[in-house]
This record gives sequence, C-alpha cells and structure tokens, in this order.
Amino acid sequence: MDVVPWPEELVERYRRAGHWQGRPLGELLRERAREHPDAPALLSDGLSWSYAELDERGDRLAAGLVDLGVRPGDRVVVQLPNIPEILPLLIALFRLGALPVLGLPAYRASEAVHLCRSTDAVAYVVPDTDPDTGFDYRELAAEVRAKAPSLRHVLVAGEPGLYTPLREVDAAPRPLPAPAAGDPAVLLVSGGTTGLPKLIPRTHDDYFYNLRASAEVCGLHERSVYLAVLPIGHNFPLACPGVLGVLHAGGTVALCPSPSPETAFAAIERFRATVTAVVPPLAALWSQAVRWSAADIGSLELVQVGGARLSPDAARLIGPALGCELQQVFGMAEGLLSYTRRGDDAETVATTQGFPLSPDDEIRVVDAAGEDVPPGAVGNLLTRGPYTLRGYYRAPEHNLRAFTADGYYRTGDLVRLTAEGRLVVEGREKDLVNRGGDKISADELQNHLRAHPAVLDAAVVPVPDLYLGERTCACLLLRDGHDEAPDLTAFLHDRGLATYKIPDVVRIFDAFPLTSVGKVDKRELARAVTPKTDATASELRPGDPGAGTRSR
Repeated sequence: MDVVPWPEELVERYRRAGHWQGRPLGELLRERAREHPDAPALLSDGLSWSYAELDERGDRLAAGLVDLGVRPGDRVVVQLPNIPEILPLLIALFRLGALPVLGLPAYRASEAVHLCRSTDAVAYVVPDTDPDTGFDYRELAAEVRAKAPSLRHVLVAGEPGLYTPLREVDAAPRPLPAPAAGDPAVLLVSGGTTGLPKLIPRTHDDYFYNLRASAEVCGLHERSVYLAVLPIGHNFPLACPGVLGVLHAGGTVALCPSPSPETAFAAIERFRATVTAVVPPLAALWSQAVRWSAADIGSLELVQVGGARLSPDAARLIGPALGCELQQVFGMAEGLLSYTRRGDDAETVATTQGFPLSPDDEIRVVDAAGEDVPPGAVGNLLTRGPYTLRGYYRAPEHNLRAFTADGYYRTGDLVRLTAEGRLVVEGREKDLVNRGGDKISADELQNHLRAHPAVLDAAVVPVPDLYLGERTCACLLLRDGHDEAPDLTAFLHDRGLATYKIPDVVRIFDAFPLTSVGKVDKRELARAVTPKTDATASELRPGDPGAGTRSR
C-alpha cells in the first residue's frame, strides 16, 4: 500500500468536528478570486499578480499539464526556489490531482534521483540556474533523467536548454474532475534519520486543516503580507501557515530570494511585510544585523521561529531586537504543530513551544518501555491527530517501527508537558544533525563517507554551534597507509550530495568508543569532539557550508 489511511472512526470524528471539510486544496483561491479579483496575491521583484491572475494561471497550467499527459495520481518532483512560478504550479497540481513531490533547491543528484525513482515520477521541474552559485539544474536534470526511467518530462523555469520551458505548459482552462478530499495532495520530505528522506503523504483534507487552523492561530487576514524567505519546499514556510495559509486568509505572499539580512530587510521594507518565518540561527543573525541596517522593518508584526530548538536566552532577545512579536513553532512535516499564541507573555514564549494546534491532537510522553511518564517528566513524544500522517509513503517496514499499533507516530523528540499542557522540547532521540533547520541523516552521510577509499569506518555526530545550533562532525577511522584527514568536499559533491550535508568538522580516531553491546557510542564520541571544536564554532556563519576544522 502506497498510503496508510486513517481508520474510519477517526475520519468521522474529524469530519464531525469540522476539521475536515471535504475541500480539495485546488479550491484555495477560488472564493477570493471571485469576490476580490484585483486583491494582490503574489509580489516579487518587478511583479505583482492579483488573485484573479494567480487563479487563472493555475487553471491554464493544469490544462497544459493534462495536454502533456500528466494524470491524476501522477507524481511530479518540484525542485524550485522561491520564484513566482512555484505557486501556480502547486495550484495546478492540486487541481489536477497530481502529487507535487517537494524537493529543496539545495538537493543534488543523490536526493533528486531518490525522489524521482522512489515515486515513479513522470515529470521533474527545476529552475535553469542558481544566480548566486551558477549551478546549472539542467545538467542535474540530465543526470537524474538517466537514472529515473519513469520521467517523461523535464520542465524548466527560465531558459530551458534541451528541455521543455515551463512557461509554454499552457492551455485554455477546462473543467477537470476534482480529486477526493481524502486523496493524497502532496508528498513532503522527512528530516530522515535512516538514509535518504522518507516521503510524507498529506491529504487534501488534513493539509487544508493544517494551513487553515495555523492561519487562525497566527491571526492572518486580508491585510497580512507573508514574506517567504525559507524555501517554500519546506513544510514550515509552505503551510504553517506559510504561503498557503496566507492565501487562504486572503492576504499577500511576497517572495524573497535570500534570507540574508541585507536582502530580507530590504524586502520587508519594499513589500511592507507583516509576518515571516525563520530558523533559529537566522533569527539570531537578523537580531544582530538590525543594529546596523538602514532598512525600515517597522511593518513587521510577527516573526515565527521554528525548524530547530530555540534557546530561551536567544528567544528573549529576538522580539525586542526586531521590534515585533515572536512566536515559537515546534512541528514536523509529518504533522503535529505546536505554537505559542499571539499575546502570550514574553517568558512563556521564551521557555515553551506552546500548545498543540488542534484540540484533537493526541499527545503521549513515554519512557523507553512505552509507558507514560509522570506529569512534567521528560520522555519520548508520541502523537496522532487530524493532520498527522498514519504512515510514510511506500515504506511498510519502516512504518512498523515509526508507529505504535494504535497509530501514534513516534516523533523521536524528547519533551515534557507543563501543568498547563504546553510543550517544552528538551532534545531528540533521532540520529540526525539539525544544522540550522536542515536535518542531516547521520546514516546517509556515514554511508557516503565509508565509500571514500581512505575511510575504514565513519560516525557522524552533532557539535554545538552558536549560530547554526549544531554543526556536522565526521569521525573517521582511516585505512592502513592513510594518516591525514582526506579532503571530503569534492568527493561528496561528486557523489551528488547537497552542500549543506558536507561535514563542517572532520576528526580522525584510532578506534571508536563502543557501548556494552558493541555499537559505536555516539554520545561518547560527541563528548570527545565537542571540547576540541566548540572554540571555533562561533566562527561559522549561515551560508558557509563546509567551514570548520579538518584535523586530527
């Protein structure tokens, strides 16, 4: 089975509660486009689309995709940055009933091939080049197409080269059968702790509720202007409430090509943005940069911070520095979201991650044996609810480990609940590095490192970093005849690994510490490397992948 359904009794419960309204995501713009056709929907440099125009573009693109042979249920891998083309494409796929598989701009061959092959994708959508780095996605597409036989089309936003220009996928709108609200609407990528990312099926019903309830909690309305600075392929800026939530609320989406303070502050001033979402290291950087920026960011009312754990000390600084309200967001693409609420006192915002989004979010905090811990104690977070998946896409064996028999998702996060029921995130159980919100699977990276001819074995652990939260440290055992740390950057790039996954620090060991059952003791490894790396951690800034020490 590709997708694990909700039990019928929960389906009826969520419908009776009004969480699931039987509306496909393709209806997102319809009412606003009819009643306020000239209201601004999308802003970008030199571009403004009204609701009527965005609505029509979605219809025309859906018809054009049908003419290409894309059918309901087909998967389309979308790897676009924050450019205008991404929104009509998503709307078109929702209306057609085809599933966007949302990759990130930083993905390279390893990840892109995996997404296309694991979903039997029929089309792959990319930009032409990255204007900052010069990376040519058309060359990436050639590699992906050679390894993914299901692909029939490569669509390029920009200069197409050998492929089909996305702008020419266009036809007169026609009536299309609406997908069922219980059908999958989108496939998101997981943070992944066991190799390449798992795929998360979100249905029309559950994802519409996700974005609608999030927009309500955040107080979005028709005058809200949401600045998208994080890649829209992430769940956080897509639907928490993100660009889809602000469109549901009748507000305006403004696109920002870079989250750097210089670019983002100028965009806040230009578009009079009222709300945006960032990860903790970016929030910290903005809080410093605002002191020397001449941009007027006074329109900003709310900054959401999520994607990684935010320390209370950092949280206390962000709101006053940026002159707006801070909202902590804890959540996952798999579903569960927890928000501090608008108007919460400053200390509550600094020290908790707020209340779960839905009254029907079911939360358990358990010990290693699966028993509920006492109130206020730290334990493993289990959850189920009206927008939390019941199983990963095409992953039956993994689902047996990731879910309890009664359908609770094992998040891998360590949390405690306050007396009021607020969540406080204490850490995680999963084996991954959270590098400024980018989740790096230790298992995946270790497998790549072990392929290097000089490497006998590899273990990946996080090390603390002032700006990113965590950096990636590769601990290596070398083969006989190799005494120096190898240069891994070119090797891993050649294997198609995304730049943010390149280790920041490399340490060489004569032997790894082992647990009592003979496994590599990663806690001991992390303790061993942290004192030798944290002195330089503050030298690394966001946007400097691969920076750090490479020494014995």
